[in-house]
Order: sequence, then structure tokens, then C-alpha cells
Amino acid sequence: MHFPTTYDRLRVCAWGVFMLMATSLAGAQGVVFGTPGSPPPANLAETAQMLRADAHDLELLISFGTSKGGSAGHLALSIREPGVADDMVYSANFYADRTPEHAKDFLTTELMLRIPKMEYLYGTRSSLGDKASFGLDFGEVYKRSVVGVRVSGVPAEQKAALAGFFGRLNRDYTARADRVDYHYGEVKYGYLDLNCAKTIGLGFKVGAGYADLDVKQVNLPFGLRAVAAATANIPMDMAVKLIESWHARGYGMDVVLYKKAPGSPWIDPHDSEKVAFKDLPNRFPSVLSRDFLRDQGQYKDYDNLYAGYLLYNLAGLSLVVEPTTGLIEIDRRKAPMAYPRAAELAERSARADTAGFFGGKPFRPEGTSVAEAANSPGAPAASASAAR
Repeated sequence: MHFPTTYDRLRVCAWGVFMLMATSLAGAQGVVFGTPGSPPPANLAETAQMLRADAHDLELLISFGTSKGGSAGHLALSIREPGVADDMVYSANFYADRTPEHAKDFLTTELMLRIPKMEYLYGTRSSLGDKASFGLDFGEVYKRSVVGVRVSGVPAEQKAALAGFFGRLNRDYTARADRVDYHYGEVKYGYLDLNCAKTIGLGFKVGAGYADLDVKQVNLPFGLRAVAAATANIPMDMAVKLIESWHARGYGMDVVLYKKAPGSPWIDPHDSEKVAFKDLPNRFPSVLSRDFLRDQGQYKDYDNLYAGYLLYNLAGLSLVVEPTTGLIEIDRRKAPMAYPRAAELAERSARADTAGFFGGKPFRPEGTSVAEAANSPGAPAASASAAR
């Protein structure tokens, strides 16, 4: 447990005063909540301090999807690094695919972006520059919910190896490396190939030495696109594999749910369909299963139910930005289950509920999914400042 020093308290106090001044100025200038350039939550530094008091080493960040069907979401990895004030998020750059249209308007200098975690989740300005994408590279929660799987007990050399591999990805991307030992083809982003799930998976398999981790290889140049889609690495599939690998290695785990901040009117000017963030679906990221393309509504496939139930059972904290106050609030706090119990209950409930959904008769589901918690409007229980 970390106890704040006098310096810590002064820094938080100064940040709070600055943010109150920024909030007043923004209000005078008509800046709207949950848009680029608006003030971030006034208690952001205090929330970060509260979260860092727990001795986790890694956090797998699973972002929800924003489409009605086939929402795979996004996968990123936060690493606690020595000498750095905030955990650093490594996130595959969707726009680093060498296409001219992306090179014009987006960040394309790196394949793996490195972003402070609080900026990645709650930031309204990016340290990466003006071409960073709001709702993807920073300010994720204004667009969709994010599930964080926090991992403790990870050796320092393993964390260094992960960061080192992500650095290697960037060097190979810059050099336009082709047919390296970890990837067949040019090292650049590919939605069905070298995507967010594969880069994170390779970080553990190649960088950290997880020889038992299944990371799929997709041969796009010589394969059918439909075959590639069926064999692609999917964020939620990779997340479940990593959770199992961490348990096998004896690491501790718990889950934090960062709920979508309600009310953001921001419309991404690059999107062909002009929909405000507040009106986008907040869709649980599906595994590749028979209901991957299911329209808005509850998943009924066993694998999707199991993943949602497992994450809920592991969950301890749920946080949400309250738009009327601009503060990060604790929406819910519960005791997280240990992994063996969480997995056992998730498996049993998913099997029973799958049979119920496809049985054709009304029934009461046994399990609770993190998707339900992410989309529940529940009133906040306490501000994050009270969570000490």
C-alpha cells in the first residue's frame, strides 16, 4: 500500500486548483464536456493516485466496440515502469497501415503508441500531438467502456521485456522490415493481421517468453480474406488466453471497470457516419463465435457469456465520470473473486444460460456479465476522493 507523501499531497492540491481554474475558463468559453480540449475530470490526479495504491504490475485494457454487430473492440497493455509517474499504455496504432488517407490526418510515425494511462482513459488533450485520435489514442471512456484486468506479481524483467518488444515493433515498422521472425509480411498495422490483439499477444509470446500462448498467424497475401477473418486474433479471445496464462504462472488478478462517460456530443469528423459518442453502441467485445455478428442486444453464445461472466466475477471497482460534476465517481465496489472460483462460476453459469437462451422459454440467467454493469445507469456510490 502506498501512503501519500507531503509532496504528493501538495501536487494533488495544486492539480486540483489548476483544474478548477481550467473548468471555470472552459465554462466561460463554452467548451462542452467530453470533447477534445475540454477539462478532464477535476479529480483525475487523485483517482490515479488511488488506483496506483494497489500494487499491480500490468493492466490489460479491453475497450468495448462501438458497432451493432461484430464489435471486437480494442486491446492495449498498461505497464508500471520504474521512475514513471503514471503507468504507460502500449496500444497498436490503427492508422499505421501505410495508407495515404491515414498518413494525411492521423499519427503514423509509430506502430505501438506509448500513452500515460490516465490520458489514455480520461484525457481530453493528447501528449502525442494534434493528430492523435480522440476516443482511441486518448479519452477512451468518452466513447466506450474499458475493462482493465490488473495483474500483480509479474517479475520486473518480464515487464522490461514487454516494453522492449514493443520498442522493437516500432523500430521494425520504421525500417519497413519484412518477414521478421515474429511476423510474415511487412511490419505495419493490419486489421485482420498485425492488429491490436496480435501485437499484445506477441509481446508476451516473443518478448516475455510465453511459449505456450497461442498467437495465430494469418497469411493475407496468399489466403482468402474470409479465411483470414476466421483465423484472426480477436481482442477478447486473446484476453481470455492471457488471463489463463497469468493464473498458470501464479499471478494475482482483479478487474476495474471504467464505464463510458455519458453525454459526450463529440462527432469524429473523420467518420463517414456522423454519430455522437453518446449515441454510439457500447458493445461488449465479442469473441469469434457463432453470434459474433449478432445485432445490438445480449450475446447468447457460451464463449461470450463465459468471458463476460469471468470479468464480472473478477471485478472489484467500477468507475464512471459524472457529467454534471465532471468528477470520476465510484459507481460500484465489490470484493473480487479469486480466479479459480471466478472461472468455475463463470463456466457453470455460461453453460446453464446458453441452454436457457436457446431453449425457447423464458428463464432467469444465472450469471452477471460485465457488459450489464458497463451499461447500467446506476447512481454513483461515492466520489473517488472517498475511496481511500
